[in-house]
Amino acid sequence: MAAESARLPGLVEEFVAGEVDSKAADVTEGVKAGNFTILELVEALGLSLTSSQPQTRGRGVQLLSQVLQECYSGLSEKEVEVLIAFYENRLKDHYAITPHVLRGLKALVKSTALPPGSAVSILKSLFQDIHVQSLMVAQRSCVYNMLISLMESREGELKGLGPDFVYGFVQAVDGERDPRNLLLAFQIARNIIHRGYDLSQFTEELFEVMSCYFPIDFTPPPNNPHGIAEEDLILALRAVLTGTPRFAEFLLPLIIEKLDSDVQNAKVDSLQTLAACGPVYGHRELADFLPGLWSSIRREVFQTASERVESAGLAALTSLSACLSRSVLTSDSEDPLQVFLELVLKDCKHHLCEPDLKLVWPSAKLLQAACGASYRSSLLITATVLPALLDEYSSRAQCAQRRTLLEVLHGFVQPTPSSLSAEGEESVLLPFQKSLCSAVFSALSESSAGLQITAIKVLITLGEQPGLLSESEVETAVDHLTKLILEEDDAQVSLAVAECAGSLSRLHPSSFTSRLIPRLKDEIFSEPMVLRDDSAPSKTRQRCVSALASVSTLPGLVQETAPVLLQVLSSAQRGSNSFSLEEVTSVCHSLQRIANRAQGAEEIGKFFHDVIIPQLLGLALQAALQSQRSSDLSSALTQETVLSALVPVISSVCAALQTDLAAQTAAQFVSLFLDGETSFLPENTYPSQIQLLKSEFESWSQSQLVCLLMACVCSFPHNHINSELYQVEIPEIDRLLGQLEDLSCTSTHPFSYTSAAKCFAGLINKRAAGQALDAALEKTLKRIRETLDCESSAQRVQAFTLLVWVAKALLLRYHPLSTALSDKIFSLLRDPELGSRAADSLSLLMSDSSDVLNRSCHADVRIMYRQRFFTENSDKLVQGFNSAEQEKKSVYLKALSHIVNNLPRQVQLTELPPLLPLLLEALLCPDDAVQLSVLSCLQPVLQDPPPALSSQLEALFSRLLSLTSSSAMNVRIAALRCIHALSRLPEHTVLPFRARVLRVLASPLDDKKRLVRKEAVSARGEWFLLGSPGGR
Repeated sequence: MAAESARLPGLVEEFVAGEVDSKAADVTEGVKAGNFTILELVEALGLSLTSSQPQTRGRGVQLLSQVLQECYSGLSEKEVEVLIAFYENRLKDHYAITPHVLRGLKALVKSTALPPGSAVSILKSLFQDIHVQSLMVAQRSCVYNMLISLMESREGELKGLGPDFVYGFVQAVDGERDPRNLLLAFQIARNIIHRGYDLSQFTEELFEVMSCYFPIDFTPPPNNPHGIAEEDLILALRAVLTGTPRFAEFLLPLIIEKLDSDVQNAKVDSLQTLAACGPVYGHRELADFLPGLWSSIRREVFQTASERVESAGLAALTSLSACLSRSVLTSDSEDPLQVFLELVLKDCKHHLCEPDLKLVWPSAKLLQAACGASYRSSLLITATVLPALLDEYSSRAQCAQRRTLLEVLHGFVQPTPSSLSAEGEESVLLPFQKSLCSAVFSALSESSAGLQITAIKVLITLGEQPGLLSESEVETAVDHLTKLILEEDDAQVSLAVAECAGSLSRLHPSSFTSRLIPRLKDEIFSEPMVLRDDSAPSKTRQRCVSALASVSTLPGLVQETAPVLLQVLSSAQRGSNSFSLEEVTSVCHSLQRIANRAQGAEEIGKFFHDVIIPQLLGLALQAALQSQRSSDLSSALTQETVLSALVPVISSVCAALQTDLAAQTAAQFVSLFLDGETSFLPENTYPSQIQLLKSEFESWSQSQLVCLLMACVCSFPHNHINSELYQVEIPEIDRLLGQLEDLSCTSTHPFSYTSAAKCFAGLINKRAAGQALDAALEKTLKRIRETLDCESSAQRVQAFTLLVWVAKALLLRYHPLSTALSDKIFSLLRDPELGSRAADSLSLLMSDSSDVLNRSCHADVRIMYRQRFFTENSDKLVQGFNSAEQEKKSVYLKALSHIVNNLPRQVQLTELPPLLPLLLEALLCPDDAVQLSVLSCLQPVLQDPPPALSSQLEALFSRLLSLTSSSAMNVRIAALRCIHALSRLPEHTVLPFRARVLRVLASPLDDKKRLVRKEAVSARGEWFLLGSPGGR
């Protein structure tokens, strides 16, 4: 210890005289280790601290301050007191020493041993001996941080200074310009205001020293090294200015003045600051300024072309109205809210009766903003505005005018959280209930689609508010909706009707059960159902089917609507010609919409499990057996389109089932497909020998039902994927996988063997790693390889399909075998029979599958698997392309385009440059799909082109310009968009191509397709402006 203490004078000497800054760290470590104390350091610094040379004194104080910054926590109260006295005295010393003194004081004020009264002493010394604004930025920051620390730890002492503390702060901050220090100053001012410091006669001075920065106009330096945004300063200053009602007499005139500015940001900041005043101020503070504030807000909303200014003005008006709504009424005083709203009504109400003029909307928005501020304000405004609007609506005959008035009306009947009536208060709209309903129902009877849509929006809003629709009015509304469903074929009206029916059915299910559902059912089954020379009856039926799905919002309604849809499928299963394939598919889509609600409603899921799923499976099986017995009795339920539409119905339900129901469902499906067990199906009149997965007994109508098995067993969650979800064990999974493998490899029906491969892959993806999985994969992959290697085999396509789906299943979960399977697919790119299929399969590997191996089916999907696949295999593709024969190169280009096109856009931007030569080569490929894929990759890259592109411009322009005359419309459009994007490249690089581009783009201007002409006009216009005076 003595030896360590002896080192101290040498360290001090080296730092002070030798100016070796690193010795400060050595001294600090020694103090922390207990080798010497702060007192010993002061003794060692004695001559340095009392030297006649300012530089020497400065180095001594600097060393002491640097050590204190690290070691202040170990000081005793007496040591802190002595050091503070020393530092206070040094504040009077040479100005070069002041920065080091401030750093020392900053460290000391953080000490928990700060003696009583020291905070006041420090502040008095700072305010008296230091002119803060003459210091450098870092020293000013020290002063502000000291104030913040003392306000946190010694608030009582600081408040004891009374207004002197505020005065000292005002003097210290006056003239501050650095944004980092301003944030600190704003924080101090906010603390002064919110923590009850005595402002007294310095209220105006504090406001003036803060308000001189209002409104904030700040542009961060390049790269913004300090991370301070303009918004940070704006919000910090706003919290100060709006922090106390005592600032109202100064702030409100300032806001009115700033609203006269021509700078949009200043207007927005002023209006937002005014809005922030509302919750803090009372009506007395606002009273004298309300006419001026209203005049400014009205002017900004009436005249501005900026949505930001308009929305800020409306928010400010809402805030003012809410503030006035909190005023306490007395018998001998007028209501300040009513007085203010009379001003608003006087200037705006008459514009509402002029639906053809442009001021109707600004006026409506202003009144609606005031109306939404509180229950009181909505009561006062609706009492005046609604009668006028309803009278004006009744007096107008033109649909356009009535639509405008109804849209305005909608804004007033739509409640805000602030304007909702409290418990025991009646709705402000109740006195106008009959008139509102009458206006809505009359609009629903009109022929104008726009008027009907607006009326439906109003009806939704009325229905969502308790007590505004009586039972008879709900029934009338349901009748109107039913009529629109049956008679109105406008797509937008249909969407609005669906939304309204869904909204009202949650609140009034009985009216839909008794009126709408029976009427739609009658229409669906009315004769004649489909006229082949007229699609109108079919469209009506599809609207009815869709509407049934829309109103299926509650379990009770689902139990009414789903049987109707099942009845349609039952009719289609019997081979009836009453329903077209399109209509049957529409029914399946509607069932899917209902099934999606099972994820949030256990009761709906159970109903589907108990009733719908067994019936769907039974109908599909009956249709398959019927088709097998007689080819003349073909049913829509044997069509691939319908079965594909049934898959998401079953999948959605199974993915959301509870544990016991899910296990029961899995067992039923597996027993049906493995053993022909049909006891759980309704109307159990099936043959005893049903072997749906046995290829030797295959009938395509039966084997294709494997897609329904896939929908069920591939949708259950498994524990090894997500521990929070339950695990559903698939019974006899090894036997099931074996039969799926046989079916997928031997079936001759494409839909059957593809569905079997999907089901096999879905089960493999979720199966836990281990010997069972390895054995299953080894057996299957051996069979696939043997089949693919035998060029004379008739099942090569089937084996390849299974290979691709298994590769995708393993790729998604990062299984080690995925690389070997990918390599096998790449090797097949040279295969004469399978080369094109292998290239197309890469799109399947990289894209999301809609029916299996996706997250909604709880598949094991790892993040960034696409990027990993690209990184591992892009070089292999390039090498394969370079070594391939000329006639095979197009296959590699096709494969590359599929991989790149499915990468995330940000990855494309970084990975494409080295592949540009190959992609340009791919544009010469005659395959339209390859061309379109490459063009969709190039377009985002051309927005921010890599340097490598500059050497490829000639080839790029040649390819793109030739594709503008492609036979495929989508290729022509994509090529024109890329040419348009090229016009944004640096002018000197693309100007040589201008004449050539303009000449070629003249032809697409006369293209037979409107969308192509539109893109050609846009692109050619940009190229015309290129290089011209006043151009880009």
